Amino acid sequence: METESEPYVRLTTLRQLHQVMADMNTARSLADTLQTVADGVVNGLGYELACVNLVRPDGDLVVAALSGNSAAEALITGRVGSRASWDRRLNMGEAWGDLRFIPHTEGWVLDEDDVPQWYTDGPAPRFEDEWHPSDRLFAPMYTPGAGGASCGELLGVISVDRPRNGRRPGAWGREALQMYAFQAAIAISNARLRANMQRALVRLEREQQALRASEESFRQAFEYAPSGMAIAEMGGDQHGRLLRTNDALCRLLGRPASAMRRYAFSDLVHPEDIGTLLRTSAEGGRAELRLGRRDGTYVWVSLRNSVVADAADGPRFLLTHVEDIEERKRRELQLAHRASHDALTGLPNSAELRSRLSARICQRPQSLPAGAAADSMNAAFGQFGEQGEGGDFGEYGAEHAARLPHPSFDAYEAAGRSGHAFDFHAVGRPYDAFDHHVHAVAPEDDRDDGTKGLAVLFCDLDGFKSINDRFGHNAGDAVLIEVARRLSRGVRDGDTVARLGGDEFVVLADGLGRADAQDLAVRLRNEIIQPIRVDGRAMRVGASFGIGWAHCGMTADEVLKSADERMYVEKRSRPRQHRRAG
Repeated sequence: METESEPYVRLTTLRQLHQVMADMNTARSLADTLQTVADGVVNGLGYELACVNLVRPDGDLVVAALSGNSAAEALITGRVGSRASWDRRLNMGEAWGDLRFIPHTEGWVLDEDDVPQWYTDGPAPRFEDEWHPSDRLFAPMYTPGAGGASCGELLGVISVDRPRNGRRPGAWGREALQMYAFQAAIAISNARLRANMQRALVRLEREQQALRASEESFRQAFEYAPSGMAIAEMGGDQHGRLLRTNDALCRLLGRPASAMRRYAFSDLVHPEDIGTLLRTSAEGGRAELRLGRRDGTYVWVSLRNSVVADAADGPRFLLTHVEDIEERKRRELQLAHRASHDALTGLPNSAELRSRLSARICQRPQSLPAGAAADSMNAAFGQFGEQGEGGDFGEYGAEHAARLPHPSFDAYEAAGRSGHAFDFHAVGRPYDAFDHHVHAVAPEDDRDDGTKGLAVLFCDLDGFKSINDRFGHNAGDAVLIEVARRLSRGVRDGDTVARLGGDEFVVLADGLGRADAQDLAVRLRNEIIQPIRVDGRAMRVGASFGIGWAHCGMTADEVLKSADERMYVEKRSRPRQHRRAG
């Protein structure tokens, strides 16, 4: 490159370098940049062969581009040399600045290593600075450091061979190759950066497309879900406010979407379910509660909350799924009603009666003067001394002796012992000054002393068996249904009418005195003895009532037993011919 007209040559070389550097910085991809670097050495720096070895992520160097010899390009492009072999080469020979020159007298030891290389034939040098075919010249490329110094990490190595003038490069040629390697490192770094940015942009675009597709899928799933869906705010002044609702929820509650955005679920929930809603909103999860419709009614729903959270900012909003469970709740209530009510008459059954009675009385009697507790118990059970000690029970004496204690109570007690019955006895516990239980008391004697208590009227139908025998069970069922209707019609709203079984009914009426209870029994008997028409026939039954009194310290079975015994006393006290007609 250096001749007699060296200033002219240097100017021409500078123009060529300027052109090839411009080409390096305008290449469209990393592969184009690497090939442009190799071509620039051949076209701008006067070498017949140039190879670009690029450092891979694992540290080894791969032949990424070759220019000047198509056969050599096909032979070694893509082949890999180990980093250890390259480090050996870059630490031997002569250091020309950042360049490394290995003369043929030393390079023969490299012929058998794993670095891809080509071999050129040629005559032996005739003078000292003539290029030998086995000479090697390497230009390392480093990432640019501060102030433009090439002191960063190794990016790759440019290998050159066979200068066109046949001589080893002089000071100007070495400087030009070193400058070129520095600019090539910048161009390769920029190309890598552009490639990484392009990949990032492609990845970002794909992620955005996936996000848009996911949002569209969520929108369609939200809008067209067969059950109700809602999105509500979390935190802040607008906590719980509905941001978005789907058509299914709007139809369920009978409210337009525009109106729903003015509400929170706390505005729509039944007052009794507000605590359940607040716990569910705070914790996520699932709950069953009632939501208000536009017409003022309530619908049972299953509400499932999912807290949608951001890793940095915490909870963002609530995604709520609302399922209509009105039909299931209706069936559950029906099943519960069937379990606690008589299938024929619809009245509370024996188990429900005992449950209600046990809920009203406790196992600790109310504080009474000495001896008063026993007197109160005797008053509740009634006085049977005269008949119980040798007295003649009359026609029903044998039946009464066989039935006391009442068979139904024995059956319940036996079932309780065998583990196949509900236990509705009150749970014994101390009632202290803070308890709000109102103790039930019973009048102390047969006179009406003004005491108001819980009256238990035990009703047994007279003449019902003959109706079953003469007209069949269908007629008997019709009579029982009508008797249940008349009893229910004859009591107050808060009273309980229950069917124990067969032709036995019980009425619980709280807040009555003795005279009130007797008047109630008379009114109910008068209702029952009225003719009952079944399939065009007029039928009549009578009714015997026994009045017992419940007070704390008794069990439900004891209360019912006392009323049953009083009923038989009342039945025996009336002439037989008047029993059916009352």
